[in-house]
Amino acid sequence: MNVMMNNRFANEKIPKLILSLAAPAVVAQLINALYNVVDRMFIGRMPGTGTIALTSIGIVFPIIMMIGSFSALIGFGGAPLASIKMGEGKHDKAEELLGSCFSMLLIASLGLTIALLFFKSQILTLFGASPDTLPYANDYLTICLIGTGPVLISLGLNQFIAAQGFAKTAMFTICVGAAINIILDPIFIFGLKMGVQGAALATVISQTFSAAWVLRFLISKKSNLRLRIRHMGLRTKIAGSVLALGLSPFIMQSTESLVQIVFNTSLARYGGDLYIGAMGIMSSLMQIFTLLLTSFAQGAQPIIGYNYGSGDLKRVKSTIVFCSIFCGVFGLAMWSIAIFLPELPIMIFTNNPELIALTAKLMKVFFLGTCIYGLQLAFQQVFIALGQAKVSIFIAVLRKIILLIPLVYLLPMFFTSKTDAVILAEPIADFCAVLTCCVLFGLKVKQLLNRPLETKG
Repeated sequence: MNVMMNNRFANEKIPKLILSLAAPAVVAQLINALYNVVDRMFIGRMPGTGTIALTSIGIVFPIIMMIGSFSALIGFGGAPLASIKMGEGKHDKAEELLGSCFSMLLIASLGLTIALLFFKSQILTLFGASPDTLPYANDYLTICLIGTGPVLISLGLNQFIAAQGFAKTAMFTICVGAAINIILDPIFIFGLKMGVQGAALATVISQTFSAAWVLRFLISKKSNLRLRIRHMGLRTKIAGSVLALGLSPFIMQSTESLVQIVFNTSLARYGGDLYIGAMGIMSSLMQIFTLLLTSFAQGAQPIIGYNYGSGDLKRVKSTIVFCSIFCGVFGLAMWSIAIFLPELPIMIFTNNPELIALTAKLMKVFFLGTCIYGLQLAFQQVFIALGQAKVSIFIAVLRKIILLIPLVYLLPMFFTSKTDAVILAEPIADFCAVLTCCVLFGLKVKQLLNRPLETKG
């Protein structure tokens, strides 16, 4: 890491530094979310088949999220460790982390592509596809799977660009792909009359451009951490540390896929395709909400990791306080939009009056817990930045595996309206998980900032 970046992480005022790193990250993640949002915007307006096609993409969406979660497993696991190593002055070790993570991403992408292509029809049926939606879902997923490698490389390795403090470069990586996707979507969907296949093809092409941009930067002299052939061999110790720390964001994203499966199958049973369409819209909005908050907190990660590695605990504490306050306030603002003006974001996805009305009704319950959800996301990213794998894993598992999924199945037993009961599971799980996380963070923070560095949790 160069002297200028060292000075920034060690001396620049915390609010200014976080905002300078987080603002591009927020923009990048928002634009990244547009990959799926833009597809849904255009697909939902396809003449005649728009509503059923939109529902089909809602079924595929959990699988796409699951694929992306492997980039979080490796990228979010390796980049914070690289920040800590750079703070300790161990530049070569940081580059070893980068090289190992690149190899891990390639292996993961190959395995996922083969497995999902072989079982895709069975998986889609399991995820709630009906005879009407299965053909559209199958067409979209088949093409998307071709882009598994570029997806994992662009999202996973981009974290190493951000970890060096090149937030604007990391943002531009995402912007390149998103801009291409927005241009190609209407051309392929409507101009070439390719429908959902055109939307998927546009996404694959755009993600390939993003991956090429990331690789080009990491092998160039502009990057402080260089992707070198000699560091690309898999090292058991490095892989273990990366996977341990990356398990928390992996669980957060992969279990989101599992949650969508649970919601889709339950709503298909009690409500039908229209309810699945509404859940698809709400899950897209929740993804945007979560990405914005998480990416801001991730903007604080290099600062926390670097100063924790260098031993400047005062700056670590200041960064944590500012990050937590900002995420809390921002989360409250997003909650206000979802509860009081739900129709505005819904109309981005569909012009179907029946679907708009249903989604607006469900959103007022589904998003109740998001008023304090920002605190959990902030605290979880802090634990990751400090190298505390076990705590962050517990927080990730708590909300979705321990609370949300069981509630989706249990609550309909006690309510007359089964669909309302399914939706109510979300805010109950949110409130319980956030309160538990806050208590845990309050108990652990002093201990974390007064003990020797532990990168394995």
